[in-house]
Amino acid sequence: MTQDRLKPGDLRSSRWFAPDDLRSFGHRSRMMQLGYSEADFRDKPIIGILNTWSELNTCHSHFPERVKDVKRGVAQAGGLAVEIPSISVDESFSKPTSMLYRNLLAMEAEENIRAHPLDGVVLMGGCDKSTPGLVMGAISAGVPMIYLPAGPMLRGNYAGKILGSGSDAWKYWDERRAGNISDAEWLGIQGGIARSAGVCMTMGTASTMTAIADAMGLTLPGASSIPAVDSGHMRMSADCGRRIVEMVWEGLTPDKIVTGASVRNAAIVAMATGCSTNAVVHLIAMARRAGVQLELDELDALGRITPLIANVRPSGKDYLMEDFYYAGGLRALMKQIEDRLDTSAITVTGKTMAENLEGAVVYNDDVIRPLSNPVYREGSLAVLRGNLCPDGAVMKPAACDPKYYQHQGPALVFDSYPEMKRAVDDETLDISPDTVMVLRNAGPLGGPGFPEWGMLPIPKALIKQGYRDMLRISDARMSGTSYGACILHVAPESFVGGPLALLRTGDIVRLNLEERRLDMLVDDAEIAARRAAWIPPEPRYGRGYGHIFSKHVTQADKGCDFDFLQTDFGPGAGEPDIF
Repeated sequence: MTQDRLKPGDLRSSRWFAPDDLRSFGHRSRMMQLGYSEADFRDKPIIGILNTWSELNTCHSHFPERVKDVKRGVAQAGGLAVEIPSISVDESFSKPTSMLYRNLLAMEAEENIRAHPLDGVVLMGGCDKSTPGLVMGAISAGVPMIYLPAGPMLRGNYAGKILGSGSDAWKYWDERRAGNISDAEWLGIQGGIARSAGVCMTMGTASTMTAIADAMGLTLPGASSIPAVDSGHMRMSADCGRRIVEMVWEGLTPDKIVTGASVRNAAIVAMATGCSTNAVVHLIAMARRAGVQLELDELDALGRITPLIANVRPSGKDYLMEDFYYAGGLRALMKQIEDRLDTSAITVTGKTMAENLEGAVVYNDDVIRPLSNPVYREGSLAVLRGNLCPDGAVMKPAACDPKYYQHQGPALVFDSYPEMKRAVDDETLDISPDTVMVLRNAGPLGGPGFPEWGMLPIPKALIKQGYRDMLRISDARMSGTSYGACILHVAPESFVGGPLALLRTGDIVRLNLEERRLDMLVDDAEIAARRAAWIPPEPRYGRGYGHIFSKHVTQADKGCDFDFLQTDFGPGAGEPDIF
């Protein structure tokens, strides 16, 4: 990519530091208070490092060291790096769900960039919601940006068995509930399933979203695959520092990278990796920040024609992200499907995707399958419609038993997570393998925050009979590390009066995956009568951030962003003009 390079006087930060006036005197004096001389910050790019580290975010525990690597790279390229702590939307501990705070991170990132004398930014994230949150905010802010993914943790291990975070937790928990795992074994699994810094090493939401950022052209090529504790991750971090300085001089802003073509590339790559169902919500939100009106049906159409070729759990059967990296990583996967991508798309390297994919090689074709031998003939996700989900619902067919692709059974409906949890632990529960478990009031407003409750536990009554899967429906999300016959993101959600609110225990529910249909077999007159009798629940929040969230969050099919942050909502204030 060639264009006129910026001159020092063109730098955004020069508006803070260059003028000979009282305001700029104050800005320069405060920089000197920090120990900098004018030679440190005048006429050179100032790079903000937005760091989502916290002592409760286990996935980002290596970030204090990686910041040093980024700063080293920035300094080598002639810039000045400044670290700006950002809210750490950790998946492990945040209640009711970190999804409640994704938009808060996006707002914080956007306003931090806009308010400060930054010419470019390095975004440090990885744990599920941090990738979309940071990217959404940076797209809206519009300064040159590069994304630094945290990288997956090492493979888990216990008693000679390879463990995948999340996926094996669910599997062994069912065995624990069945009485097949001792206290000592359970403790050993706990200690062996997460062995290092980094995000889940399955193709969960974290690795899905960093792969999406990579495929969208927002990371250095293949950066999303590098394990967190690999020395290559340190080198990549320094490379990010060097590259962002050049991006500033080149004027390479997000609007030149995040386009309709790059969004489509990201969606295709997501399908080919066996992505998390959460990708739907986040990718739609990220795209719409760039003015790309991505729709659910477009994702479903891409899913129907994109084979799943990454044999990585939970959609794949055998391997984890460390194996994926050794097999060639995301560049190798993208090379396999290169003819399906728009390789003319520009990336943060300033080069096209085609140039970035030159020389990519698959080293293990069981981990990264050829198109002739896919893990699953279609992509990872399917979008359903019907009288239960007129605005859509999402399913992950590759991660469940094909016998559920056509299913009909009676609903067992729960209005809350505690109610459901009590029932599934009742060994006398009246339930059959054909029953369709339903959880409602777990969507963006009902959860609140759209929690990951959608992989409903298999009832003990069925576990003891040897069953490990059944059809489950909710307006919740589920962890990207989850698997099974789960239908999620039912929209509109029940809390706002979506059809799921009208379903009753005993009603027959029918799924037809091939036709992409999900329906309750209840006649229209009865549905209308139930709707007339439905009473809206009380709002979850009366004040604070939760109140803002409740008033402005969009539904799942629109990405759950705040309506007032969308590009078509209205003009922003623009660059600060009071100096």
